[in-house]
Amino acid sequence: MEVTELTTEAIEWDAFVRTSAEGTPFHLIAWKRAVEETFEFPAHYLIARQGPRIEGVLPLFEVRGLLGGKALISVPYAVYGGICATSAAARWALVGAAEALGRSRGAEYVELRQRREQGLGLPKKALYVSFARAISKRDEENALAIPRKQRRMTRLGATHGLRAEIGRHHFDNLYEIYAHSLRNLGSPVFPRNLLRGVLEAFEKDCQILTVWREDRMVAGVLTLFYEDQVLPYYGGALPKAFRYAVNDFMYWELMRYAAAAGYRIFDFGRSREGTGSYDFKRHWGFEPVPLPYQYVLLKNQRPPNLSPSNPRFKVATHLWKRLPLAVTKILGPRVTRYLP
Repeated sequence: MEVTELTTEAIEWDAFVRTSAEGTPFHLIAWKRAVEETFEFPAHYLIARQGPRIEGVLPLFEVRGLLGGKALISVPYAVYGGICATSAAARWALVGAAEALGRSRGAEYVELRQRREQGLGLPKKALYVSFARAISKRDEENALAIPRKQRRMTRLGATHGLRAEIGRHHFDNLYEIYAHSLRNLGSPVFPRNLLRGVLEAFEKDCQILTVWREDRMVAGVLTLFYEDQVLPYYGGALPKAFRYAVNDFMYWELMRYAAAAGYRIFDFGRSREGTGSYDFKRHWGFEPVPLPYQYVLLKNQRPPNLSPSNPRFKVATHLWKRLPLAVTKILGPRVTRYLP
């Protein structure tokens, strides 16, 4: 088994990812392009081959943390990452290559944001859970899969005049609403260039669903479409629209669109237990599945604790909510460089 770094095999890489059960949109070269162009992090995309045949891939970025130190992460700013492989030999070869690379680059650890357990025996941390389930091509069946109380909320928005549009327009409005939502949650906003880069790199496989009341946009979500899956990713809503159950309306309209277009898995992404997003997804009838993020520890004794629930970050979160929106839009992109 030979492991090399990606040079010009972008088409071959993406073809392998799309045929892998572990592949996600964050493994594709499009994600690499968006992150590289925004942050200029060194990327190391490892390929394991048996002869001429690819048996595994591992995308890695070299990043620095807010508290100092360097790490290799697969993949930054993504909920999923890690190894895609067809054999145990390829998995172990990629882990070994990642460890050697980490040591040569002076990294403290390698983080593999695995979606599924891979039996590697590495230290892991189940900080997040994911929410995904199959959807039907029929609206009626999808509605019945939502608990009755929440199902009523999906209909509430229409009675208040909410309407949805989907396309690749209104990016600037989306970013403003997204920045507003993150400030209210106490989280720094990502750079505008990252979201714009994702929209451009994924082309037709990235769409923006917007929600309007009268002539004003009140919510929106930038969504990735991958194989048979739909993944709403960067989204937010204005607080004054909460009374109309705007988030329920928005995700129901997205589900309806995806189902009609032939997608069969609705992936709500990750959340931490005890958060509002966790409860929202549970109320929709989605069941949490732990994400087994795994680590190759090089200098660290244990996996890093960069969770927002870390006491070190609680004061910062509280203060961030009190900052003017304009200030958070300036500081947020600078801070998120160190929170991959």
